[in-house]
Amino acid sequence: MAATVDARGLSCPQPVIMTLDEIKKGSDNEMIVLVDTDTSKENVVRAAESQGCRITDVASEGEGYRIALTKG
Repeated sequence: MAATVDARGLSCPQPVIMTLDEIKKGSDNEMIVLVDTDTSKENVVRAAESQGCRITDVASEGEGYRIALTKG
């Protein structure tokens, strides 16, 4: 099962920090990150890619976004 980071309601850089912390844990290869702003979405995607992750899906969900990624 994919790890989930729920960063809705938080402003940057918190969503990025939470995502990077989960990536560094290394327990799950797949992750879901939930954010609620365009800026957070863009920053989380950029940060994850900089860590070698592959973004598998970015979808609108409610008033935010659901970012699916796989650790490389």
